[in-house]
Amino acid sequence: MLVDPALLPALELELVERDLWVWPVRSAPICADGPRTEFQLRRRLVEAQRGAWDCAAAWTPVWISFGERWARGDDPLPWSAHRTLWDLLDAHADQVRFHRRLGGVRPLVAPVEQRPAG
Repeated sequence: MLVDPALLPALELELVERDLWVWPVRSAPICADGPRTEFQLRRRLVEAQRGAWDCAAAWTPVWISFGERWARGDDPLPWSAHRTLWDLLDAHADQVRFHRRLGGVRPLVAPVEQRPAG
């Protein structure tokens, strides 16, 4: 997915409220070479659309992961998880470009805050 950098901070907050986590590709913990992966992914996404996504040529590539709220053991994610994400992204259609697909990258785990004992 590509996100206009001006929208990214607000979008992150909207998504986290729904237990959806934004991972900029450049700094995602599963990327050995984040800057290179970011460049390649952005280029591939923009070029594949043959001009339709040219406005996003400098936008930030991100991955979205679904938090624990959406998990159902080893079952696949429920349709409602995808629908929630897609509806939220549709509300920002002028500043995001994405495909409605059920694939993705290996799971990205959000760090859990540790509360002090006591």
